[in-house]
Amino acid sequence: MGKKRSVNKSGGSDVAGTSRALNRIPKRKLPSGRLNILATFNNTLLTLCDAKGNAVMSASSGALGFKGARKSTPFAAAKVGEIIGEKAGQMGMKEAEVVIRGVGAGRESALRAFSGKGIGITKITDRTPVPFNGPRAPKPRRV
Repeated sequence: MGKKRSVNKSGGSDVAGTSRALNRIPKRKLPSGRLNILATFNNTLLTLCDAKGNAVMSASSGALGFKGARKSTPFAAAKVGEIIGEKAGQMGMKEAEVVIRGVGAGRESALRAFSGKGIGITKITDRTPVPFNGPRAPKPRRV
């Protein structure tokens, strides 16, 4: 039999949570702030902070409705960057400094989508954690 499928009659966007994600916007105004981008192999998370580092809003590709392997794509990261950029513009943000962490596929596309919404980027910092020694090396192969 399988699962029953319902047809959505209303015309919406291609991503399920895009319109709902713009509903909650903080009331206070921020002229400048900091955008933290965490791009992992499985997801892309964006957190918008004020000048002191307090988180104001955040979004991720999983929270927008992408599931499974689609969460880690540059397209999903670009959608998250657009959402955060629109929210920041509505809060009155003019400039932001960006801190990027991780080696995922959505690093650059999230940043490009955020800056494409009219917010100036003052500084880009890459703070990807690098191990000092790392995990134990594999044993040598015996031939």
